[in-house]
Amino acid sequence: MLWIILLIIVIVLIAFVSTVYNSLVSLRNKVKDQYSQIDVQLKRRFDLIPNLVETVKGYMKHESETLENVIKARNTYVNANNLEGKLEADGELSKAISRLFALSESYPDLKANQNFLQLQGELRDTEEKISYARSFYNDSVLKLNNKIEMFPSNIVAGIFGFKKETFFEANKEERENVQVKF
Repeated sequence: MLWIILLIIVIVLIAFVSTVYNSLVSLRNKVKDQYSQIDVQLKRRFDLIPNLVETVKGYMKHESETLENVIKARNTYVNANNLEGKLEADGELSKAISRLFALSESYPDLKANQNFLQLQGELRDTEEKISYARSFYNDSVLKLNNKIEMFPSNIVAGIFGFKKETFFEANKEERENVQVKF
């Protein structure tokens, strides 16, 4: 009789651990998937940027510093090797694009250029998709981190080495009001 009780306890314990482990793996994979969704939208943004810059170059010869900053920020992101580096580079790129659009307000011919308007619209649409992807990513990170920290799943997470993920957050500069000066 004692053996049957012990066997039932062991089976219940194995079932519990495997269920928790599988849910942790599922959440970790969801975080990775959501991060890759951000990457997909960032890739789209990066593909649009050279076209936008080429369109703007003809109108803004003396604004080359702004254009160079956009390309530099784009390349910094591409060369980033870790999440923190990508987050920082993404913030710089967002600022550079904002400055580019602010400068375009000074050029009525550019604002009326159909190619520029189309690229600007696509880039704006992409920025919106990036924002949604970041939000979904953070939701997935929250669920995983909660599961890793909450009892009793924290025991299983500790045994199998699950680590908390980093949220996608705005850096200090991105939280400040944008100042456009001409």
